[in-house]
Amino acid sequence: MSLQDRQPPMNTDYNSPTGTTRPKPTAKHRARVFRRKDGANDNIDHHQNAGDRDFDGAQEKQLPRYNNSGQQVNHAGHTVTRGVAPDGESGRRWFSPLHFLRICFRSTSRASMYTNFLWPFTIAAMIFHFSYMKHQLWVFITCYIGMVPAANLVGFAGQELARKLPKVAGVILETTFGSIVEIILFMVLIAGERGHENVAVIRAAILGSILANLLFCLGLCFFIGGIFHPQQTFHEAISEVGSNLMLVAAVGLVIPTIYYNSLSGRLSPDQLESEALRISRAAAIILLAAFCVYVWFQCRSHHGLYEDILEADEERDHDRHKDLAKEKLTFTEAVIAVLIALTFVSFMAVFLVQEIEFMVHDRHISDAFIGLILIPLVEKAAEHLTAVDEAYDNQMNFALSHVLGASIQTALLNTPLVVIVGWGLKIDMSLNFELFDAVVLILAIIVVGNFLRDEKSDYLEGALCVMVYVLIAVTAWYYPNPITDNGVSSAEDGTHGDANATAVNEIVERLVKRAMSEIVGA
Repeated sequence: MSLQDRQPPMNTDYNSPTGTTRPKPTAKHRARVFRRKDGANDNIDHHQNAGDRDFDGAQEKQLPRYNNSGQQVNHAGHTVTRGVAPDGESGRRWFSPLHFLRICFRSTSRASMYTNFLWPFTIAAMIFHFSYMKHQLWVFITCYIGMVPAANLVGFAGQELARKLPKVAGVILETTFGSIVEIILFMVLIAGERGHENVAVIRAAILGSILANLLFCLGLCFFIGGIFHPQQTFHEAISEVGSNLMLVAAVGLVIPTIYYNSLSGRLSPDQLESEALRISRAAAIILLAAFCVYVWFQCRSHHGLYEDILEADEERDHDRHKDLAKEKLTFTEAVIAVLIALTFVSFMAVFLVQEIEFMVHDRHISDAFIGLILIPLVEKAAEHLTAVDEAYDNQMNFALSHVLGASIQTALLNTPLVVIVGWGLKIDMSLNFELFDAVVLILAIIVVGNFLRDEKSDYLEGALCVMVYVLIAVTAWYYPNPITDNGVSSAEDGTHGDANATAVNEIVERLVKRAMSEIVGA
């Protein structure tokens, strides 16, 4: 036997517990994940410090390009319009119908493009509503499905507008457009003929929207991203600020509920409801002020930090070159797309809300399930598709910005708006939530906060988040409707005894203490 034959194989480990040699695990032997056809090697070193790893894979920031005439051009050679970001420059002006239809149909991703095949349901919903009003079930089904492509167009048009702005301002604008569908639904519910009766549905929809973002959407991001990437990382400025702000917002949202149940046996129901309503309106004003501080924090005082994080995250996108090469809407086309999408969303929202009474009384679907599960899923469809696509592209900072940003806007912007609008319409829109909703919200934020603390994610954490959401959905399906006839929370009937109220109050207080300890510990 030659000397070469006696040499040990490469990647051999001599420290085996049995004293024998064993091959060192190579890339082939490591845990395998699905691979993308257009995927590149994972360029993230997961063993680096949290402060350093977020910018791995980021290429050196490119200087602006200029043509022979001294005009700034983008990657495609298009002259950049003043005030427009290079990545958002379309190279065209005004409106072109063929380009407009082709670009809108293509949308942002393949999944988003497939939702455009649901537009016939949007047209069918309008036909059923105006011509076949007796078929209320079909009106509800077609409106519910038809809301998805309209909401997707709102998200896509918002994204096209966001491309023309600086990164941080663009993400906030894109998230805001994703929340417009929710705002329209809330306003239709509160301003409709059954505004007083829809208060319970609005309350459930507020918390359901936050739960859909934090558990379902974030879970899908972790799961889809974890399948195609062994482990994904994100910056603490995105995760910690977002999770801590959500904890504080959740405490602000449930304070009227805690107040009501704490004094349930000591004050009359009318006095309790009046005081809880005043506290809710004060909380709405404070939450709006908190939202203004949050926007200032991201757009002004810490703008540079977030800009660097998001620019570095763009370099992680495996198919960024394809995204840059895609045709883009002009500013005029993007505005027209937003107006068209908002028109259809408004129609679908009005038709959908009008059929809620039928679904509750004739089809025996609880208010809790409609508000906590059905409405949030359809109103956040565009936001979910965008975030999951970003996680698929290994852009976890962008995905978290959309998920946490949408939850923060629901808690700090949309909720105060609907309370203030109800105030102006003389509708008692208080934040006295069902105890089930309030407790589930605090638990969900604690669970997600623990997953975000290590600044890493994988498909196991994503699967667990989705399972928790499914468990909540199953419970909401069996949750009974409020006892009172005017749609208010069942906690307002004043029939429960002091012992029951005390026991529930202790549970809520423990959860709030746990939430505050999470903030301090973070």
